[in-house]
Amino acid sequence: MSQDLTGKVAAVTGAASGIGLATVRALIAAGATVVLIDRDERALDALQAELGDAAIPLVLDLLDPRACATLLARILDKAGQLDIFHANAGSYIGGDLLDADPDAIDRMVSLNVSVVMKNVHNVLPHMIERQTGDIMVTSSVAGHFPVPWEPVYASSKWAMNSFVQTLRRQVLKHGIRVAAVSPGPVNSALLADWPEENLRKAKESGSIIEPDVVADAVLYMLTRPRNVTIRDMIVLPSHFDM
Repeated sequence: MSQDLTGKVAAVTGAASGIGLATVRALIAAGATVVLIDRDERALDALQAELGDAAIPLVLDLLDPRACATLLARILDKAGQLDIFHANAGSYIGGDLLDADPDAIDRMVSLNVSVVMKNVHNVLPHMIERQTGDIMVTSSVAGHFPVPWEPVYASSKWAMNSFVQTLRRQVLKHGIRVAAVSPGPVNSALLADWPEENLRKAKESGSIIEPDVVADAVLYMLTRPRNVTIRDMIVLPSHFDM
């Protein structure tokens, strides 16, 4: 089946690294123009120089409420339309709840939950007006299984699982698909906050996948016929025990 996205405009948050960057590359390879949303201006400039005109940098701090509210307006100013929105930006807290810093909990829940909801709230009117669109959320296998070593992070992803399932039903009548990709451990900066012992065991056993594997799953989901929704896709390293 064709994976051609020529003429489509996508926007990806957390686009400068990890799953976000891998998805940007996959979308551009499929013909899309992609707005790369990240707070790392230097990284975005380097990526635009590498990827060319199909990559449009948008420097934005999603944890700044005023800046966050300008998301759609700035995308439209740069690209004119929005067909695909990938809410990918997120952060991680692992370990015992008692060891977590309360301010870090606030930041993580805001980025992983509130920002996603606000971003989607921001872009939905444009998609509803056009009666088409795709909203993709990067969730986690931790949103489907209560991972005991990451109660804060897992709870944020359970919230996203509920958000995707409920929102999908609300906007289906507008021709908008909503879906989540839920990877297991991915070789990215997010794992820097994993408990050291868990990370060591995962690397030794080969229980980590590369970001491009997740990007392939995202591209597959986005390129199904419009009457088909791949609602959830869990992508695990084969040796990951969960």
